[in-house]
Amino acid sequence: MIPFGDLARQYRGMQSEIDGAVAQVLARGWYVLGEKVEQFETAFAQYCGAKYAVGVGSGVDALHLSLVACGVGPGDEVITVSNTCVPTLSAVSSSGASPALVDADPVTYTMDPGKIEDRITDRTRAILPVHLYGQCADMDPILEIARRRGLRVVEDCAQAHGATYRGRKAGTMGDTGCFSFYPSKNLGAVGDGGLVTTNDAGLAERLKQLRNYGQERRYYHKVKGFNSRLDELQAAVLLAKLSHLDGWNARRREIAAAYTKGLSDTDVVCPVEASGRWHNYHLYVVRVSGRDRFQERLLASGVQTVIHYPVPIHRQEAYAETQGQARYLEQTDLMAPQIVSLPSFPELTDEEVGTVIAAVRKAMGR
Repeated sequence: MIPFGDLARQYRGMQSEIDGAVAQVLARGWYVLGEKVEQFETAFAQYCGAKYAVGVGSGVDALHLSLVACGVGPGDEVITVSNTCVPTLSAVSSSGASPALVDADPVTYTMDPGKIEDRITDRTRAILPVHLYGQCADMDPILEIARRRGLRVVEDCAQAHGATYRGRKAGTMGDTGCFSFYPSKNLGAVGDGGLVTTNDAGLAERLKQLRNYGQERRYYHKVKGFNSRLDELQAAVLLAKLSHLDGWNARRREIAAAYTKGLSDTDVVCPVEASGRWHNYHLYVVRVSGRDRFQERLLASGVQTVIHYPVPIHRQEAYAETQGQARYLEQTDLMAPQIVSLPSFPELTDEEVGTVIAAVRKAMGR
């Protein structure tokens, strides 16, 4: 069976580096917000080209604390998308704001900038574009709208480690960039972890306070904050992995190129890398008709697949209050029953990639 993902393969490939990094932390005996977190923050900020980075407990915390730091709160609205993972909306809800959902571009599946203006009201405070599947949203028109309308921009970079838009890396274009280091991400920890990048010194300082109970210094609390701290073990593992990220992303792109070439004469709709964007292919998401049958046939051929995501946010029971926004989400509803993700992790062998291509072609009657 070719798995959709296999984190153990990555660990085996760099076991000595990870074990050594963890051993150093355990031997030092300092486990939360220590030197490894500071080193990783500095290294990741440099990697992205951002001035500051603030480690937090998870990707959703990165989004939540960013919104709070940007002044978003109860009664406000945040413009975002519905074809995303629930944590995006969870962060909006946690801030006390309400989501105003806009449709996805039918080619890239990222936020359609042409739909934003119609959703802005006097309660709108921020735009939250999602760099979905590893491809940046169309940021220049989004940023132009935000500047003109006086709105904050919080980038959801959970799947976009290393992705670029017109030469700028994800996480450096908005007021903040929010990363997840969930184990399956392109740069993954061995548990939960997150980080916020920013070029604003004031936002960076506020984020550091918010992540640690609002403390300006130990036991002196300047604002009401939260407990969301990247721990030393995760930071040490991430620091050890960071130098491998570009190589892993390059391998993902090789796999994506092979899939696209191998399926070019089928009815499978392959992902498109938009002009001026560099896709890290966190996920290789195709569109097919008869998805259930397609997945069954692939499984019978020994290939696992996953759906990202089967139910848009406005169709989720937990967000029933957004169902009325469906009239704005035609493309989102159209693509939801068609999308399916093929195995695309960097440790896949060329032979396995060939097997996946053959299985897809067989499933499509080729």
